[in-house]
Amino acid sequence: MITLHHLNKSRSKRIIWLLEELGEAYEIKSYQRDSQTFLAPPELKKIHALGKSPVIEFDGQVIAESGAITEYLIERFAADRLAPARNSQDHINYLQWIHFAESSAILPLLLRMLVAKDGSKTPFLEGYAKGEVQKVLSYFNDMLEGKTYLVGGKLSGADIMMSFIVEIVQNNGELGLYPHIERYGALLSQQPNWVKSADIEAELDA
Repeated sequence: MITLHHLNKSRSKRIIWLLEELGEAYEIKSYQRDSQTFLAPPELKKIHALGKSPVIEFDGQVIAESGAITEYLIERFAADRLAPARNSQDHINYLQWIHFAESSAILPLLLRMLVAKDGSKTPFLEGYAKGEVQKVLSYFNDMLEGKTYLVGGKLSGADIMMSFIVEIVQNNGELGLYPHIERYGALLSQQPNWVKSADIEAELDA
């Protein structure tokens, strides 16, 4: 059985969605952020040295990093359903989107959030973060033009990974600036297993 170590209000929500799509047996061990610092609890360090989430345990292995978890589980259980054929152009695009989610896309969004949270005047960082956010989100928006899903016209691990970016844009009240992301986010939120994963996370976070 797959065990997901899940932290509330974190990137591991999309791993719940992935697990539901896979249809394999799994369990969730849930952790809550510190109410003052909003950091993960120290108990997570007993699972992985970084003390972060998501982390899965399966078949004697402890696997961290959302992209690695997504690639591994899809390759193991759903390569014919949630990934394009290997050696195809779609598969190259699929891998790029999976890694874009946790590199180029998330970094400026996190930087902007941290600058705002710190509250200090940082003319360079504030301007840099704003420009990078606009660049990556405009790119994401433009690449969705004329598409339903990101790759091959059907749901894949790339969409599951990028769903967290859509959620951040939505939470920041910026979807109206990016109409293709807005349309795409509405499509993802109608997926039955996305709805189920949102309900599961809400219940764990209650």
